[in-house]
Amino acid sequence: MTEEERLRAARAITGALPAPDEIRDDWGLFIVDTVLPNGVWERPGLSKRDRSLATISALTALHRPNELRIHLGRALDNGLSRTEIGETLMHMAIYGGFPVAVEAMRIAKEVFDERDAVKPGGER
Repeated sequence: MTEEERLRAARAITGALPAPDEIRDDWGLFIVDTVLPNGVWERPGLSKRDRSLATISALTALHRPNELRIHLGRALDNGLSRTEIGETLMHMAIYGGFPVAVEAMRIAKEVFDERDAVKPGGER
């Protein structure tokens, strides 16, 4: 990946994960190098689908709704079904607590509804 491609990826990430302007590019490059596309998401041993399952579980248990919203969409893109996501969030009610699972279910419904509202070709 060229420096220009790294910076373009970093700015795409900070579009979803805002940071103060003074450190925006550095923050994005840190994520590029440690998380994706050059980091932990590309390691062998777990599929992206399985990494998504682990990530939405952790974000639910830690009550990180903003990150959860982003990663629920990614989980769908990585092959998890809506049913599998729902089952995972229900499972989290036992291991993470009902309040965080209820919030995660609400966010999942919003993400699913937003996807349903977009027609093929990106039209609403």
